Amino acid sequence: MDILWEALIYGIPSERELAHIVIRLLAAAVLGAIIGMQREKAGKPAGLRTHILVCLGTAVFILACSGVGMTLDAQSRVIQGIVTGIGFIGAGTILKLDNQKAIKGLTTAAGVWMTAAIGVAVGVGNLGVAVLGTMLTLIILALAGPFELRSESSNTIKNHDIEQ
Repeated sequence: MDILWEALIYGIPSERELAHIVIRLLAAAVLGAIIGMQREKAGKPAGLRTHILVCLGTAVFILACSGVGMTLDAQSRVIQGIVTGIGFIGAGTILKLDNQKAIKGLTTAAGVWMTAAIGVAVGVGNLGVAVLGTMLTLIILALAGPFELRSESSNTIKNHDIEQ
């Protein structure tokens, strides 16, 4: 039983450090959920579970690296890998519509990428940046969408007038 306990607490030097880890993991889950709920409410394909898992997963990567004593240089390479990997996930959400010049899913991909960035911020212990990043992300997703729709409809009207 001692071996099991040692394996479970490996990399956690104290109860205080364990509390920091728990707080960070919960923060990552909550911040990812906040963005995911907005995306779910907007009817987007990457919703609540996706954003929670992306934010929590990136935080776990960072916490695991720091827990085993990786140098900052080594951790930066892990972050580079996360950013690249999230790029592949985001690419899977982007669709080019054959019969239109439209591309769908860029905002979803960017949202997943931003959620990963928030997870990295949480993982390194920069909760203030993570919270501010989440707030700005929500503001952008909530306010920029309606603005884009108005802009697109006015461009469509202008283009229609030019074509006639």
